[in-house]
Amino acid sequence: FCQPSGWQLFPERNPPTFFVAVLTDINSERHYCACFTFWEAVESPQPQSHGRNGEGEEEEEEASSLVQPAQLFAPKSLVLVSRLDHAEVFRNSLGLIYTIYVDGLSVSLENVIGNLLTCTIPITGGAQ
Repeated sequence: FCQPSGWQLFPERNPPTFFVAVLTDINSERHYCACFTFWEAVESPQPQSHGRNGEGEEEEEEASSLVQPAQLFAPKSLVLVSRLDHAEVFRNSLGLIYTIYVDGLSVSLENVIGNLLTCTIPITGGAQ
């Protein structure tokens, strides 16, 4: 559901997208799934040379070493699932995680998310 157009590689970086899908469970309760998809550079594998024995093999190896791998972009999605319908809060939260990732700070995307999941959030109107 987070990539309704399918997972595919593209030759250029697309702008990030955001949408909210609503899923219902067996008890007819709604789950709001906020999906923020961005494009991450990946290198395509270099073609293998299929040389012959003898002099022809050296020529093919030299030619294949000149071929640069094409850069492709793969989609990566951040998904937040909630029983509450707060699309703007979800967009801002996922956008902030994406910004931290894109700014190339010394923290990995997984560590940022892990740190957020271990934060204690105060209850509204309650003690800290």
